[in-house]
Amino acid sequence: MAQQRNRSEAEISLIRKAGSIAAAVLREASRRVSPGLTTRELDHHVGDLIRGHGATSAFFGYRNFPAQCCLSVNEGVVHGIGNDRRLQFGDLLKLDIGVRYRGFVGDVAMSMAVGGCAPLAQKLMDVTTEALHLGIAQARSGQRVIEISRAVQRHVERHGFSVVREFVGHGVGETLHEEPQVPNFVDDRNTARLRPGMTIAIEPMVNAGQPGVEILGDRWTVVTRDRQLSAHFEHTVLVTEGEPEILTRDGMSPLY
Repeated sequence: MAQQRNRSEAEISLIRKAGSIAAAVLREASRRVSPGLTTRELDHHVGDLIRGHGATSAFFGYRNFPAQCCLSVNEGVVHGIGNDRRLQFGDLLKLDIGVRYRGFVGDVAMSMAVGGCAPLAQKLMDVTTEALHLGIAQARSGQRVIEISRAVQRHVERHGFSVVREFVGHGVGETLHEEPQVPNFVDDRNTARLRPGMTIAIEPMVNAGQPGVEILGDRWTVVTRDRQLSAHFEHTVLVTEGEPEILTRDGMSPLY
């Protein structure tokens, strides 16, 4: 991963714009979700939305990824590829969207129920959202990344769920993945200190069961090893001299 350099205000403004486009696309795509829609249809719709905002997908072609966005269902954790699977009432869908705008990237994700869901799925989404915002609250100048990790892990495990170890948050800006890595679990080796102007993607991936995951035969789709549900929420965040700024909001009331 590339190290983040000191960015100008103009460059930060472009990341902010990329983030707002990603948030708008996420909002618009979520309105399309309904039982009977295939994940491939949803992926194509996301591509159309991104292009309609004058941006391109940050995922398509990245390390040969073949889709416009990541769509993971139920036991799917991350990196799911749209296909002929039709969404069913009660499915837990994860939408992960990255856009590139004038050379800079915004990255955002959410989980949502298709039509409705069981209480366990709702609790899993609620806890994951809460963990995300507890982590964001720690994204302050002078803090170490480990404090974000500690806030996320503590909240998740307090509610009887587990955090994925193999995939983590990350810096984001000129490229999709930059330093520092932002784990959702405490790793004493992660001592990076946050400074104003850094942009990071904080993204708890939370399993209802055990933390173990595996990658399917398509070499992309990550699922829980025990095939229990997983939830994923993500925001791109700017570290400032004061309160952290969530860049993946589109000016409307936040989705989460």
